[in-house]
Amino acid sequence: MKRLSTPLLKWYARHRRPMPWRNHPDPYAVWVSEIMLQQTRVETVIPYFEKWMKLFPNVKTLANAKERDVLNAWEGLGYYTRARNLHKAAKIVASDFNGKLPRDLQALRSLPGIGRYTVGAIASIAFKMDEPTLDGNIRRVLSRLFDVSEYADSSAGEKILWELAAKNLPKGKAGDYNQALMELGATVCLPKNPRCLLCPLVKLCQARENGMQDLRPVLKPKKRTPQYTHAAAVIVERGRVLLSQRPAGGLLGGMWEFPNVRVGEDPAKELANALKAAASLRVRRGEALGVVSHAYSHFRIQVYPFRCRALSIPNDKNLKWVNLSELDDYPMGKVDRQIAQKIK
Repeated sequence: MKRLSTPLLKWYARHRRPMPWRNHPDPYAVWVSEIMLQQTRVETVIPYFEKWMKLFPNVKTLANAKERDVLNAWEGLGYYTRARNLHKAAKIVASDFNGKLPRDLQALRSLPGIGRYTVGAIASIAFKMDEPTLDGNIRRVLSRLFDVSEYADSSAGEKILWELAAKNLPKGKAGDYNQALMELGATVCLPKNPRCLLCPLVKLCQARENGMQDLRPVLKPKKRTPQYTHAAAVIVERGRVLLSQRPAGGLLGGMWEFPNVRVGEDPAKELANALKAAASLRVRRGEALGVVSHAYSHFRIQVYPFRCRALSIPNDKNLKWVNLSELDDYPMGKVDRQIAQKIK
C-alpha cells in the first residue's frame, strides 16, 4: 500500500493543478464539482463551477432557485439530468438536513444523482473519511497498475477495481489519494499514448512491465452509434418566436427547443406533415436555415431548421411565445441554441 501511495502523494503535492474546488471549506462545493466533472473535462468545468457558485453559493440558495435558472446556469455543460438532480437533492438537503450535506453514507447515497462513486469522492475529499472512489481516470490507472484483464466496464471488472481501490487506500489520506489517482489519470496515464516515463508509479505498473499498457483498461466493444434526422420549425411573429418545452424526464428534460420532429431523407418535404401528425401543429414551410449537427452520448443527430408560418397552433401548455430579446433566458440544448443564433 505504501509503495503505491507514498510516491503518488509526493507527486500530487508537486504537480496537482489549481482548481477552485480544491481545499474549499464547504462540502457543497465538492459535491457540485464532482457532479459537474462526471464525463466532463476539468477545463470545461472550471468556468461553469465558478459561475454556479456565484449564482448558488450554498445549498439553500440552490434549493430556492427556479428550475429554469438552474438549467440556464448549466446550459452547454450537457447531461442535464445532473443539474435537475442537483436541484432536487438540494431541496432534500435543505428540508431534511438543515442545508448541510449529510455525513452518513447511506443518507448521502439516497440523494438524487449521488451514486457509489460520488459518495466515495464526497466522503473522502469533503469529510476526510477513509472511503475509496472509482471514476474513469482511477479505473484506467488501476487497470494498468494491476494489469486487470477483465472488462473494466463489466460488473465483474468493477468489483475487482473497487476492491483494489479500497485495498490500497492510505488511512487518513484518502481524499488526497483519490484526487491524486484522478490527477494522474487526467494528465499522465492518458487513454491513448500514456506518458509512462513521467509517471511516479512506472516501476510498479504491471501492465507496462507486460507491455500491455495500451491495451488497458479492457472495455466492451461499442455498439454502432445510430444517427437521426430532425426538421425544426422556426416560427417568428411580431418579434416573438414559438418554443416548446421538453418533458421533465429524459434527454434535455425541461429545456426549451424549436418545435421539431424526426423525419426521413427529405426534411423539407416531410416537415409540415410530420409536425401535424406528431404535435397537431400546422405550418407552412419557408426558407431553410442550414443544418445543425450534434453528437450525444448514444446517438448523433442532424437538425434541419426552416422558417415557417403557423397556420394553426394547438392549445398545448408546453408551447410558448417568447420575445426574441429574451431567448437567452430560456435554457436550450446546443442544437437549439445554435438555431437561436441564426434568427437573432
